[in-house]
Amino acid sequence: MTVTAPTQQLRVLAAPGHRHDEILTPAALDFVGRLVEAFAPRRRDLMKERRRQALRLASGSPLDFPMVTATVRADDGWRVASPAPGLTDRRVEITGPPDRRMAVNALNSGAQVWMADFEDATAPLWDNIVGGQLTLLDAVERRLDFTTPEGKEYRLATIMVRPRGWHLDEEHLEYECRPVPAALVDFGLYFFHCAQRQIDAGRGPYFYLPKLENRYEARLWNDVFLLAQDLLGIPRGTVRATVLIETITAAFEMEEILRELREHSAGLNAGRWDYLFSVIKTFGHRTDFLLPDRAKVTMTAPFLRAYTELLVRTCHRRGGHAIGGMAAQVPGKDPAANEAALAKVRLDKEHEAEDGFDGSWVAHPALVPVCRKVFDGVLGARPHQFDRTRDEVEVTPADLLSVRRISGPPTTDGVRTNISVALRYYAAWLRGQGAVALDGLMEDAATAEIARVQIWQWLRHRVVDRETVELILDEESTALGAQYPYTSVEDVRALFEQTALRHELPLFFTPDAYSRHLVRRAEVQA
Repeated sequence: MTVTAPTQQLRVLAAPGHRHDEILTPAALDFVGRLVEAFAPRRRDLMKERRRQALRLASGSPLDFPMVTATVRADDGWRVASPAPGLTDRRVEITGPPDRRMAVNALNSGAQVWMADFEDATAPLWDNIVGGQLTLLDAVERRLDFTTPEGKEYRLATIMVRPRGWHLDEEHLEYECRPVPAALVDFGLYFFHCAQRQIDAGRGPYFYLPKLENRYEARLWNDVFLLAQDLLGIPRGTVRATVLIETITAAFEMEEILRELREHSAGLNAGRWDYLFSVIKTFGHRTDFLLPDRAKVTMTAPFLRAYTELLVRTCHRRGGHAIGGMAAQVPGKDPAANEAALAKVRLDKEHEAEDGFDGSWVAHPALVPVCRKVFDGVLGARPHQFDRTRDEVEVTPADLLSVRRISGPPTTDGVRTNISVALRYYAAWLRGQGAVALDGLMEDAATAEIARVQIWQWLRHRVVDRETVELILDEESTALGAQYPYTSVEDVRALFEQTALRHELPLFFTPDAYSRHLVRRAEVQA
């Protein structure tokens, strides 16, 4: 395996850990360094463009389907690549952090796909990042225990990996005196160690791409795939990637994103909570984008219906999978509550299957049979429903932006829920846990984001007074300290105040909190 050496060495700034040397080999670091050298400057330029676009939209520029790509949308002659081995039937996908327990449960769950999530479900402690790579390597090498005590060996799910987004850095690695783009670390280490192994096993290196905002960011990923395949002598088009449409700007460029990734595309996914977070983050300064309690914002809301129907139409028109959103319910000890939760999941998945989605996400193995039964009932023996092209769907920019139709005042319970969930999630994240069961739901970073930006938006437009928020914050902080006595309530509260109560809204809570609390540098290794 020959890898072109980068001009400078990628340096590890973290202390060595158990089995880290199996992942952070000189060849693997050289490979990641080559990707960083090739693409980090473009990534920095794209992040600057994100900020410029945010300022344009905040100043009143309209958001519309790009005129310069009208021919791409009008051309009926192009399609994305045919489904890759192991990605033809995706009726149930289970998601979660890449830790060993999750890996065993997910791969044995009966779902067709396990999405190993380095993004929203992983608190990016260095041990979590390298440990996640070790879990994936062990899973591919079948060093995890996939056999029951009775000797039954399960059919294993196809693995897809979600690297961190373009906006995040990995500060435990340094190249040319700069932190390394976290996306290239997560992608590069997995690709280097597991791509050929997956191909040899009859699968391939498959990915989910988070937080993209436009076609240029998809083009960057496509170029990463091309170089990575060339460096390791893997045929072009072997990589496949599903893009999460979880930003409002990406919703206006779905076809363009598919086109950029065409030979590497595995369709699109509807990322619900992050999508709502993006809507508020982008248009939170406008009163016509005020949202009520997030529990009241269901997928039947007109602007969310427009988004999901356009996603299905776009994917099927181009021959790609349309994957539905997350069912986050976690079964508990109360049978009545469990039945009510399963009924919600069943109804949600029925709507998705009837709308034309080819599969959907669940967060817990107990939800796999519910989701499978719903999609079995619609798909039967077919692996997908690409034939449902949804030609009748016509979505305008106004449809995607029609938030005002569901506007309403937040309730005190809604304010308290957002504050409570954000505080408890922040506390878990600072402890190194990225996926947390809260109030019967498996929550991740997307939940904390929507919770804190709603508080910020309500305060900005004075539909909630600051005294009420601070009173509830006092009460919930006290409750947090009582529930988790070893938690630094001061750190958690300060993080909430910095990300939800400031005049200017931070775009994400993760970058600054990561730098302040999760980075643990040691002396640079030679």
